[in-house]
Formats: sequence, C-alpha cells, structure tokens
Amino acid sequence: MGRRTLITGGAGFIGSHVAQAFVAAGDQVTVLDNLSTGKREQVPREAEFHKLDITSADAARVVREGRFDVICHLAAQIDVRKSVADPAADAQLNIGGSLNLLEAVRASGNGTAPRTRFVFSSTGGAVYGDLVEPPTAESAAKDPQSPYGTAKLSVEYYMGYFARVHGLDTVALRYSNVYGPRQDPHGEAGVVAIFCDRLIDGTALTIFGDGKQTRDYVFAGDVARANVLASSATLPPVSALDSRAFNIGTSVETDVVQLAGALKKLSGASSAIQHAPARPGEQLRSAIANDKAGRMLGWRPGVALDDGLRLTYDWFKHRRTEART
Repeated sequence: MGRRTLITGGAGFIGSHVAQAFVAAGDQVTVLDNLSTGKREQVPREAEFHKLDITSADAARVVREGRFDVICHLAAQIDVRKSVADPAADAQLNIGGSLNLLEAVRASGNGTAPRTRFVFSSTGGAVYGDLVEPPTAESAAKDPQSPYGTAKLSVEYYMGYFARVHGLDTVALRYSNVYGPRQDPHGEAGVVAIFCDRLIDGTALTIFGDGKQTRDYVFAGDVARANVLASSATLPPVSALDSRAFNIGTSVETDVVQLAGALKKLSGASSAIQHAPARPGEQLRSAIANDKAGRMLGWRPGVALDDGLRLTYDWFKHRRTEART
C-alpha cells in the first residue's frame, strides 16, 4: 500500500493536478476542499473526498486522526484584490486555516514529533517584490506588497516555529505564475487562462500598461511533480526561514506582449490587442531562481512555455466544444 497523503484544496486548479500526481505515484489520496472555487469533478475518482473548510474543527479532526504521511496544503484565498479589500478575511483563511492544520498535525503526534511531512504552497511572485534583479533566489529580501503575500510569508514563519519547537517536518514551495488546464478564466485568474478564453471567443486581449511587465510562467503539471518530489526528498533540519523553502519556477522572464503574441500565433485567432492604463502598484519584473530546487529536490521544469501554452489552449478549446454539444 502507498503512503497516506492529504491534499487540501485538491478540487482546485493546482490542487487537482497535485492530487492526480500523488494518485499516479501510488499514494492513498484524500482530498479536503470546501468547493468555494474548486470543482468536485476535478477530484480524482480514486481519492477519498471531504467537503470541509480548512478553518473548521472537522478539518482539524481529519488531519489529527488521518495518520497521513504527507499533507500538501494548497487550500487558500488566492485573490490579491480581495486580500487588499478585506485583509482580515484573507488572514482568517490563509493564516488561521493554516494554523488550524499545523496545530492538528502537532496534536497527531501525541506528544512526540509527528511523522507527517507538511508541504505548503507559498508564493514566489508575492513575497519578494521588486527589490532585486530577477531571477530571485530564496535568500533574497522579502517585501510582500499585498495582504495575500504577507499571509503566505507569515505561514512560512509559523511553520519554522512548529518545526523547531514541536518537531514538525515542513517544506514551503514558492510558486511562480502557474498556468495550465483547469485554470479559471474569471475572477482573479492567470493571464494565460484569460487570453485563451478571449481568443476562443474572438474578443480583444487587454494588456495593462505597455505590456513589458514580466512574469515567470510555470506549467501546472511541473508544479504537481514538485510537490511529489518535495514529499519524499531528504532535507536538512529546519533552521532559518529559507532553509526549507524552494522556488518552483522556470527562472525565465516573459512579458505580456510576448505571451499574447505566442498565444495568438498558436491559436490562429485574429483577436485584436488593446492597451488599458497600467494598474497602480503592479510588480514590473518577476522570475525566480530554481537552482536550489534542482540541487535538493531533483526538480527542474519539464514543459517549455510554447508546449505548455499549446496544451492549455487546446484544453480550453476542447472544453468549449464539449459545452456546445
């Protein structure tokens, strides 16, 4: 029998890819998701499912009694704009929910160090800011510009406390801009999903500012593989904040104009490109160094951007075709 693995947020965009990867690895997978944004049909059929909120006592009970070898914690409030509008609500879920799970892991040890490896989905796009020249290493100064980034970094500090004081086995994966099949093109969506949706509709692609702002686009399947590798890698004891933190990105900057051009070319669509005023406070450049993940986790991105964009666009187009039949 494989390991017992819990995926919080496993009905969501990234979480469902992670759940699939652990199922493929032979683990006994349990998914915990409140379905506020996730979709039940995205949960692998082999997985046990609990419709629960991570802030709840029932979620803590599942963690405490589940005897999990691995917990991949992806459930979160991910809308940066919502975090700005209501920082307290963002903190209640992203910090409070994470503490609820960490406390439950601690309690599962019954006074001894728990055997669970706790892998947390942090952010490489929102904790560093514009302080250093990309690609940014894990050791760079932290300067989150939103309550969302502040909450993610706070959870990393809490994990360090639980590791040093209570013996928890914790890992933080700092994702760059994740894209791929199943991403929601509405709300706080990634630009790849938004552009795919509009290209299929034949509507204009909106670029804010001059479009020279850069991001590091990493494919969802590569992120899922990083979670599997992080769940079993041999790692040194937790010491400073960054000792168990790993950037999961391509280290390559791609600007929005380049991205729009690549998607237009592969789709063959004739959608116009229109520019809107730049959004105040938007980060101008972002890419994260991945050499530490290569050395210590054995992870490198495997899907080139052009290939990932093709896979993503084809998925959106297929979904639209299915909806019409």
